[in-house]
Amino acid sequence: MGIADEVRTTGVVLAAGAGTRLGLGPKALLPYRGRPLVESIAGRMLDGGCREVVVVLGAGAADVEAAASLDGCRVVANPGWESGMGSSFLLGHQAADPADHLLIALVDQPGLTPGTVERLLSRHRPGRITAAAYRRRDSQGEAGLRRGHPLLIDASLRQAVCATVSGDAGARGFLQAHPDLVDEVDCSDQSTGEDVDTPDQLHLLG
Repeated sequence: MGIADEVRTTGVVLAAGAGTRLGLGPKALLPYRGRPLVESIAGRMLDGGCREVVVVLGAGAADVEAAASLDGCRVVANPGWESGMGSSFLLGHQAADPADHLLIALVDQPGLTPGTVERLLSRHRPGRITAAAYRRRDSQGEAGLRRGHPLLIDASLRQAVCATVSGDAGARGFLQAHPDLVDEVDCSDQSTGEDVDTPDQLHLLG
């Protein structure tokens, strides 16, 4: 199903975490090319073809809203953000139009490009999940295509996916239980797909 098809896509940016491992405050506020990272990620999702973007904030939500220009987005605050990513995932789902596909992105993935978003939307097939994948090495040093984010969830699967969401797992349980429903799309030419989790990954913001 391509971008021009009748079912549209809402982007969801999961941006509620406190960035504890990084130790620099909420990752949403990390500076990236002259603006807060959350603003950049939301803008790229819109530029790539999402008709709307829901930004789920949590830690330091008021500071993030004050610092970032998110006027074109629907902003939702998660009071239970400390329970893990799952609660933010569910809030994003609830805030989005129930008829839309969901494109789930992480705020700490500065390499996200409009091209990646456009590719996922154009490659998506009805009734399936479309995931960005990147060529990288695993913990054993084996190179291969590894699934990452963003993750495009078909509108028809949203309820089933949400029924499996808990804690900090997001959609992981559903993906592991239904690998036959997942299409991986190589986006290695767009970025490495890495997240900024620790100080030694701050170079990704350069």
